[in-house]
Amino acid sequence: MSLRIRSAIPADVPTILRFIRELAEYEREPDAVVATDELIHTALFDEGHVAHCLIASLAGVPVGFALYFFNFSTWLGRSGLYLEDLYVTPSARREGVGRAFLAELARIAVARNCGRMEWPVLDWNEQAIAFYRALGACPLSEWTVYRLTGDTLEAAARLAPPT
Repeated sequence: MSLRIRSAIPADVPTILRFIRELAEYEREPDAVVATDELIHTALFDEGHVAHCLIASLAGVPVGFALYFFNFSTWLGRSGLYLEDLYVTPSARREGVGRAFLAELARIAVARNCGRMEWPVLDWNEQAIAFYRALGACPLSEWTVYRLTGDTLEAAARLAPPT
């Protein structure tokens, strides 16, 4: 089969959202997705967009997506590429799609002079962990990610500045 990795276009938004929902199902959080076509379109394609997306196709059929954005490392003084989501449909796994995504993302990071490329992986996803380690990726064992969402994010935004 012919594998193709390309940048997403606006017509891909429904497919991207379908892949997001499939990923959420796989990650045991099917009800967590609140994204809409409009929100995904805005994030990826409107002026000032904050994210980028690649689509993988086998024989012309979309089989996965990789959604990423650029962050910044003060220590390196350079941008980094942050891979938010990488998903390949079960029927296309073991066809080289994940490897092709990571290679293309690495090329993008190198072309943009990024100092690093990072992504999260659930600690129970042993198949993904083994795949990433085989590519030479190293886990960051000394870091814990913290998150504010919903009501806690709103409450933090209302904190009064120190007097």
